[in-house]
Amino acid sequence: MATNNGLVYLIALPLFGALTLLLLGRKADKWGHLLATALSASSFGVGLLQLSQMLDRETESRAVTQKLFTWISVGSFNVDASLLLDQLSICFVLLITGVGTLIHIYSISYMSHDHDRRRFFAYLNLFIAAMLLLVLGDSYLNLYVGWEGVGLASYLLIGFWNQKPAYATASKKAFVMNRIGDMGLSFAIMIAFASLGTVSFSGVKEHAHHASEATMTAIGIMLLVAAVGKSAQFPLQAWLGDAMAGPTPVSALIHAATMVTAGVYLIVRSNFVFDAAPTAQLLVVIVGAITLMFGALVGTAKDDIKKALAASTMSQIGYMILGAGLGPAGYAFAIMHLLTHGFFKAGMFLGAGSVMHGMNDEVNMRKYGALRKFMPITFITFGLGYLAIIGVPPFAGFYSKDMIIETAFNAGGAKGIILGSTALLGAAITAFYMTRVMILTFTSKKRWDDNQHPHESPILMWLPMAILAIGSVTSGFLLSRGSALKNWLEPLFEHHGEHEELLAPIVVSGMALVAVVIGVAIAVLKYQLSEVDNVAPEDVSIFTRIARRDLLQDDINEALFMRPGQALTSALVKVDDSVVDGAVRGVGKMALGSGSTLRKTQTGFVRSYAVLILIGAATLIAAIWVVTK
Repeated sequence: MATNNGLVYLIALPLFGALTLLLLGRKADKWGHLLATALSASSFGVGLLQLSQMLDRETESRAVTQKLFTWISVGSFNVDASLLLDQLSICFVLLITGVGTLIHIYSISYMSHDHDRRRFFAYLNLFIAAMLLLVLGDSYLNLYVGWEGVGLASYLLIGFWNQKPAYATASKKAFVMNRIGDMGLSFAIMIAFASLGTVSFSGVKEHAHHASEATMTAIGIMLLVAAVGKSAQFPLQAWLGDAMAGPTPVSALIHAATMVTAGVYLIVRSNFVFDAAPTAQLLVVIVGAITLMFGALVGTAKDDIKKALAASTMSQIGYMILGAGLGPAGYAFAIMHLLTHGFFKAGMFLGAGSVMHGMNDEVNMRKYGALRKFMPITFITFGLGYLAIIGVPPFAGFYSKDMIIETAFNAGGAKGIILGSTALLGAAITAFYMTRVMILTFTSKKRWDDNQHPHESPILMWLPMAILAIGSVTSGFLLSRGSALKNWLEPLFEHHGEHEELLAPIVVSGMALVAVVIGVAIAVLKYQLSEVDNVAPEDVSIFTRIARRDLLQDDINEALFMRPGQALTSALVKVDDSVVDGAVRGVGKMALGSGSTLRKTQTGFVRSYAVLILIGAATLIAAIWVVTK
């Protein structure tokens, strides 16, 4: 494999920005945001340069590597701190740096009144550097470093306004739940090392065909646990909604374009593991199918615009996980949906931030309405993202989501019918709740107070939204034209033969469009043609109440884990207090008691001491007499 000494600059540039802004402190307040944005853009420029060089090379020699230093060397086991740039990682590099730079530009204006703006931009740079390390590492151990770095950066960004207790709690919740997933990645690395003697991607791939299915299944399940935590998939999805506490650019960066897609990257990168472990691959499919429905149902009941989009993110990542679980037939489509989703969902989150900017940080959509007249640019850019996510042709989501639905139907037998139908139903529900968001925010009657003065955002906010909107329109067509992305990624995946088509592509597309029309029609009837209350009605069905409570995910976690954990902790504290500490205190009490008893013999009178001496001498003489008799 060829070497390229320029890969390190992808990570070094934003990392330098983060360290500079953090170390200089308040001295960098006036220009820190500009430096961070410039370094993020520079990293994007390096990514474009690497792409151009990659295109000039033959298919089999496109992947390049760079060794930084030897990290671990113990006997025959060696791990180099090395970077790998291939057809898959370049897609993520451009997405991370490109969308990340746009979010930096947006944040210059959005965070302009925050006195800690410099620190915010330092965290943004740190996040991008960590995410780039995650996708460029050439082994699971190197990936793990970036993986944990992303967890740290997300904790700092979600809890950026930690002076508010609820926001600090949200960041801690995200951090803890992600650590549960991270344990899965740790165990996967341990199993690979113990069973295969290697933790590099190439090494694990080489041993995949020779190792036992049980070993590969164990590694695959642990990798899935890691992906579930980082990508907010069932059953570790509860942190995503609360993570909306962070500034809106954080939501766009972390929860739309980059961090939550890390799980998808891990599964697709580990395709050789899941291809050798059918059970683990089936679990991936099941998790994806459950989560896409879970997120969609939660999204139907959310009045908070950011939480509605967060539920949508959970659902769309579910589509990606489902596609990745379908094996070689679905890997490329999962990545395609990931890339298109990065455009339209980032644009919609920034659009939500624009709405909040014009509405004094109000997030309740029931207090919006008719904003298209006051925010025309936001309405258009958000609307293009909306058309993309529901899958209206020729917008981006139509190409990527339809291909996943088609692949699901073609999985074969009852499995294909169940998965395809689930994905189709998810598309209908997506169309419903995203239309609901559009209507409540932009097209319904005015429901905001007269003291509100909605207005369009400044150019530094709407320009990134406009660029992302262009991606929402064109990216799907460009990536699918001539199977461009599929052919680009094909050398990385093994072929296992072609699946029989259960349904023709045109039939699947027709069914998907019918589902979308039904979802849109129901939303229009319920919210556009009917009166919408300023306050969410309380007299609703039990299903609506459950959906409002995130399908009881927090209640279940509290019942199964938190309360038993608290009870266990309380019991252990009591045992420690009464048994462990009790034993120590008992020894102390005995020492004190014996000391008190002996102290009574110390009277201070000479006659008492003489009597004791006499008794001692008599005892000694008696003992000698007994022994020598």
